[in-house]
Parts: sequence; C-alpha cells; structure tokens
Amino acid sequence: MGAYRARDLLLPPNLVSLLRVPLAVVFPFSVEQPLLAAGVLSLAGVSDVVDGYLARKNGQATPTGAVVDPITDKLFVGVVVATLLVAGRLPIWGVPLLAARDIGELPLVAWWGFSRHHRRRRAEHPRANFPGKLATTLQFATVMLALLAPSWVAPLLVATGAAGILAALTYVQRELAR
Repeated sequence: MGAYRARDLLLPPNLVSLLRVPLAVVFPFSVEQPLLAAGVLSLAGVSDVVDGYLARKNGQATPTGAVVDPITDKLFVGVVVATLLVAGRLPIWGVPLLAARDIGELPLVAWWGFSRHHRRRRAEHPRANFPGKLATTLQFATVMLALLAPSWVAPLLVATGAAGILAALTYVQRELAR
C-alpha cells in the first residue's frame, strides 16, 4: 500500500483528479467569457469533491492518489491565479492571501511525497477538516467573484487568507500529533 503505482492512475478517483489538467488548459481561453470560466471553475471544484468521495466510498485511496490530487489542485489553482492576474481581475497583493492554505501545505506535500510511512498513513486515513473546507470554499468564492463581480474581491481575499492560514496550521498540527 505504501508505493506509488502507475496503474493506480487508472482508478476512477485518480482519473477524476486528472480531469483538472485539461480544465486548467481551457481556463485561460474562457476568462473573457465569465460564465464559461465560472463553468470551468465549477467543474474543477466538483471534480475535487468527487475524487475524494470515490476514493473513500470504493476503498481506492492510494499513495499515488494522495499525491495526484494535490498536484492537480495546485496546477489548476496556479493557472487560474496567473490567468486572473494577467486579465486584471485579481490584484497582485491578493495572490498570497488566496494561496495561503496552499503555501502553508507545501512542506506537508513534500513530506508526504518523500516519506513512504506518512504517504501510506495519509492514503489509509484521509481526513478532511473544517478549516480546510472553509478555506477551499472561500478560495472558490473569491475566484468566482473575480470573474463575475470583481469589486467584491478585496474583502473576500482577506477572509480567504485568514482561513487559509488557519487551515495550514491545522494540517501541520494534525501531522505533528500523529
């Protein structure tokens, strides 16, 4: 259970995670059509919920999936943020706030990637938590507003940053307590 296996990429949860790659390619081409861009963003959000659900429901949580999911998340988020910056829909100062949870989680992703023991334990016992879900929800809402109502972005960026920091601290504390 602790090894990466290429064949695990073909499991339904990982295929759903990998759908975020073509969505990341499409997003920059859709940003000038806010409703279309919101649809692409929504599909990516749904895929993030569905992959975790399928992995838990079908007992298909694997070390490979534990790495593929956050990598596809970071790829999609990176493309969205870069696109919104270039399009002038997101202020540069908002990037660290929007990405606070993801930045705070990077050391853990590296730790899981290099530690077979922690990778296996994370795959065998995936656990979401409220601060992480809140941060994700606020990130999603902030990006949606950047597309559909840019004047509301600034206050939501601050809330997103605070939730992201709380989520990252919660993740680190949880891993250190194991």
